[in-house]
Amino acid sequence: MSKPSSFSLRGRKALVAIKDDRDLSIVRRQFERLGIEIDSGELDSAPERRADVTLIDDEFLPLNPTMKRTLLGGGPIIALLGTETPSRLKLLLELDPASFLVKPLRSAGIYAALVLALERAERTNELKQQVVKLEERLRSRRIVLAAVLQVMHSHAIAEPAAFALIRRAAMEQRKTIEQMSAEIAAKGSLPRATG
Repeated sequence: MSKPSSFSLRGRKALVAIKDDRDLSIVRRQFERLGIEIDSGELDSAPERRADVTLIDDEFLPLNPTMKRTLLGGGPIIALLGTETPSRLKLLLELDPASFLVKPLRSAGIYAALVLALERAERTNELKQQVVKLEERLRSRRIVLAAVLQVMHSHAIAEPAAFALIRRAAMEQRKTIEQMSAEIAAKGSLPRATG
C-alpha cells in the first residue's frame, strides 16, 4: 500500500482547536475546499481522538494534561500564533509543531502549512525508522566482533581473514553476517562447509 502524498489532502481528518470564530470560519471554509474532515470539539472531552493533522490556537497554551494526551503522539501539529513572545513560543515548542500560521488567519497559507506539516511528519517518521535500524545494527556489531574474535582464536588467523571466513559462510548459507555471527557465538565455532 502506497503512502498518501503530502500534497493530497482529500479525505484526511483534522483536529481543530481555535478560539476565534472568524479564524475558525476561515479554516472550516478552506478545509471544506480541500476535502478535509474537521473535528472541532473540545480537546479535553474525548480522549481517543485521532487526526491526520491538528491545528491549535496558541490561546489554549499551556495545555492541560488531557489536552496534551489528545494532541501529543497524534499527527503533526500546526500552531496558530497570535503573539510572538518568547514565553508563548517556549510553550509552543513543547508541542513540537510541524508548521505554523499567524493570526488573524487568511485562507492563503493554510494549504502550504498543511502540506509542510504532513511532509515534515513523514520525514521525521522516516528518520526515526532509520535511527532504529542503525541502533539495531550497532547492537549487532558487538555480536559480529565477538564472532570474529572467536574465529581468530580458533583458527589462529588475523582479523580480516576471520571476517572473510564469516562472510563466506554467511553467503553460502544465505544468511546475514549478523545471523551467522550469532550462530558462531552460540555454537562456539564456524558452521561446516566454509572451505
